[in-house]
Amino acid sequence: MDKSYKQEFEYKHDNPYHDRLEKFGEFVLRDDEGEAHRGQWNQNVFKREAPLYVEIGSGYGHFMMEFCEKNPDINYVGLDYRFKRSFQLAQKLAKHPTKNFRYLRAKGERLAFLFNESEVDKIFYFFPDPWPKTRHHKKRLFQGPFLERAHHILKAGGELIVKTDHDGYAEWMVEEMDKCPLFTVELKTFDLWNEVSEHILVQYQTKFEKIFLQKNVPIKAFVLKSNKR
Repeated sequence: MDKSYKQEFEYKHDNPYHDRLEKFGEFVLRDDEGEAHRGQWNQNVFKREAPLYVEIGSGYGHFMMEFCEKNPDINYVGLDYRFKRSFQLAQKLAKHPTKNFRYLRAKGERLAFLFNESEVDKIFYFFPDPWPKTRHHKKRLFQGPFLERAHHILKAGGELIVKTDHDGYAEWMVEEMDKCPLFTVELKTFDLWNEVSEHILVQYQTKFEKIFLQKNVPIKAFVLKSNKR
């Protein structure tokens, strides 16, 4: 198992963007800073009761910013692990008209240390790095340990919502879903825009998604609903 899943994991780096992100401390939490709020995001961070949504891999923030603006009544936590991209997104978020979000420079493997059991309503996971080479498949986030932790933090009936352009990773995901009894697959499509064009997932496009659609690459999408009672 990836050491990032373990309690004793420590973030280590000497990247200059770590310090530069401190400028946005009003809404940015770095490394393990977010873990101090486990179980208390609504009460202590957002200071209001609202559905709590989490996005793993916010990237350039297109989905995060549009979704937060159109849904001001939800509490939103976006996270990504890349330093420069996180800094660039923080610059955009500082100018965002709504402030119903927090942004974490953190790892998706740390979900169970960031959020308490049954604390989260939805998890978004859009266009992750597919790690296409066989020797790198172990780096793929979407597999058993991640699904277990996603299920742990989701409420009963909570959803894990996924989109990818990569055929190989999509097939891998289906195999992992089939092995996991913790979720019911509510949606499974290998051509989102043509097969279920009325779905809410079609209402929002990430930067990468726009590029893939222009190249006529079918978007694969899955909605997994927690079987927790």
